[in-house]
Amino acid sequence: MLVRFPTAGALLCVLLLLGACGKDDAGNQRPSADHGGTLTMLAASDVDFLDPGHTYYSLGIQVALATQRPLYGFRPDDLSQPVPDLASALPVISADGRTITVRIRRGVRFSPPVNREVVAHDVAYAFDRFFSVNVGGQYPGYFADLIGAPAKPTKGVHAISGITTPDARTIVFHLRKPSAAAFVGALTLPASAPVPEEYAKAFDAENPSTYNTHVVATGPYMVRNDRDGATVGYQAGRRIELVRNPNWDRATDRRPARLNRVIIQTNASDSNVAARQVLAGTHKVLDGIPPPPVLEDVAEHHRDQAVQLPMGGYRVLPINTTIKPFTNLNVRKAVVAGFDRQAARQARGGPITGPLATHFLPPGIPGFEEAGGLAGPGYDFLSVAHPRGDAALAATYMRRAGYPSGRYTGKEKFLVVAGNSPSEKLVAQVVQSQFEKLGFRIRLRYVPSDALFTDWCAVPSRKLLTCGSGLAWLKDFPDPQPMLQPVFDGHAIAPTSNTNYSQLNDPAINAAMAKAVYLRGAARRQAWAQIDRMIVAQAPGVPLQWDVSTLIHSKDVAGVPNVYFDSWDLSYTSLK
Repeated sequence: MLVRFPTAGALLCVLLLLGACGKDDAGNQRPSADHGGTLTMLAASDVDFLDPGHTYYSLGIQVALATQRPLYGFRPDDLSQPVPDLASALPVISADGRTITVRIRRGVRFSPPVNREVVAHDVAYAFDRFFSVNVGGQYPGYFADLIGAPAKPTKGVHAISGITTPDARTIVFHLRKPSAAAFVGALTLPASAPVPEEYAKAFDAENPSTYNTHVVATGPYMVRNDRDGATVGYQAGRRIELVRNPNWDRATDRRPARLNRVIIQTNASDSNVAARQVLAGTHKVLDGIPPPPVLEDVAEHHRDQAVQLPMGGYRVLPINTTIKPFTNLNVRKAVVAGFDRQAARQARGGPITGPLATHFLPPGIPGFEEAGGLAGPGYDFLSVAHPRGDAALAATYMRRAGYPSGRYTGKEKFLVVAGNSPSEKLVAQVVQSQFEKLGFRIRLRYVPSDALFTDWCAVPSRKLLTCGSGLAWLKDFPDPQPMLQPVFDGHAIAPTSNTNYSQLNDPAINAAMAKAVYLRGAARRQAWAQIDRMIVAQAPGVPLQWDVSTLIHSKDVAGVPNVYFDSWDLSYTSLK
C-alpha cells in the first residue's frame, strides 16, 4: 500500500472550507472565494505545447486542464469515474460499442477575442485538426477507429466523416470497431477541448500551426493575451502567466478556481534552489519532485508542507532494440539482470520516491494484480530477490549472447542522453556505471530538460542507446491500454514525437494489443496483464520503480494535488 501524508481528499475538504477574505497588514489582498491572489509555481522546464491538441507532457497537461475544458475529467482525488466537464452528462454508448453520443453543456464560452458560447462543432473541429500534421496530435491511436480517421497525419485540416453534430448541443462519434471503452477514456485528454474553427483555421493552415501562440481558453484561466489573441503571457523557456478567463461562468463548472493569477516560472532549472525557495517562501509551489537532499529535509522538518501520492505510472530505462548488440534478446536480459535498480532509486531520493518495479503495469491500474502484483511475473532476470542486480546471471546471459567472457568486447561507444538537472545527472551516472560493468562504453551527454524528449529521446534518428535519466510514463487515463500501447506497440514508432522509446516491434505483442483494445471488464484486465508479461519477457528496458510523487508548497498555500496528472491542480489550489 502506498501512503500519502496528507491525503488529497483531506486537502480538498480543507480547501472547500476556506472562505476568509480581506487584507493583511501589508495591504495585500487575502484569498476568498472570488479573490485569491497570485500563486507562483517554480518549474525546471517549459511546457511542450499550450495547444490542447498537441500537448502531451505533464506540465502541458497541467496548464491545459486549468485553461481548457475537455469533454470529461476527474476530480482531484478520484480516478474511479470520469465526470462531465464540457459534456453535460456521461456518454451514451451503443450496445455494439461503435457509437458514442455526448451532449454539450450550455453556458461555456471562449475567452477573448472569440467571446462566444461553445457548440458541438467546436469539439468536432478539435478532432479534425488533431489528425493534421500541422497540429501534430500525439496520441492518435486512441482515436484511430473513428470512421474517416486517416492512417497517417494529413496535410492541412480535413473533416472526419465519423464525427457528426446533429444539433448545436450534440456530438456523435462513429467507430469502425467496438473500441468504445478506450475511446471514451481518452475523452478526458486535452485534445477533446473545443477549438473555434473561424478563429483557429488561419493558424492551423500553417505548418506547424501557430495556434499554440494564439490559443483561447474555455477553463477558469487563460494565458494572458492581447486584443488579437496573441499569448503575450507566454515567454518560451522563461514564464507563463495565467489570468482569469473573464468569460468563465462559475455556475457551469465544478472547480472553485480561487486564485486570481498563476505565474509559472519555467526556468527554475536548479531544483535544489527552487525547492528551498518554496519551503522558505510564500505563495509558491514546486512543479515536480524535489531533489534527494530536499526530500530528506522535507521528511524530517517540513511534512506539513508536503503531500505524497502514487503517480499511477512507472519509471523505465528504455533499451534501444534496433542498435546492435542490443538487438539480441540475451544482451538486453543481461542488462536488466545486472542492473542495480536500488542505486538508481537512491539517486532519485531513495524509497520515498516509490517501490522498485518488477513489471510495467503499476499499482492502482487495472491488470496490476493479474500481471503479478508487487512480485511481478517471476522472470529470473528481473527478480525481487536481487534489487541490486545479479552479476553472475548477467554474465550468463552475455555468454548466451556470444561473449565468452561474460562482458561485451566491442569498441563502439553508445550515446546516452540525459537531462542537465542535478537529480537527472545523478541517475544518468548510475546508468552509465551499470552499462560499463558489462563492458559497454558509454558517451554521456547532458541536454536541457525541456529538450530531452522533444529533441532527443523521442527522435529515433538520434540512435540513442537510452534516455539516461529514465522515462517516467504516466497514465493518459486509468486503464492498462494507455500504460502499455504507446510505449511498446510497434505501430507507435514514429520519426518524431515517438513514444515507443525502445522501438520494440514484436509481432506477437502487437497482435495481442490489437485484440485487447476491444475487450471489457475482467477479460480486458487479463489480456493486458498477459501483454505486460510478454513485454517484460522481451526486456525492452529496465523497470526501475513505480513512482510516488512528493509535492511541496509554501506554508501559506492550501495545495491540492491531482492524482490524474500528479501535480498541483491550479483550479483547486488556493492561498490561506
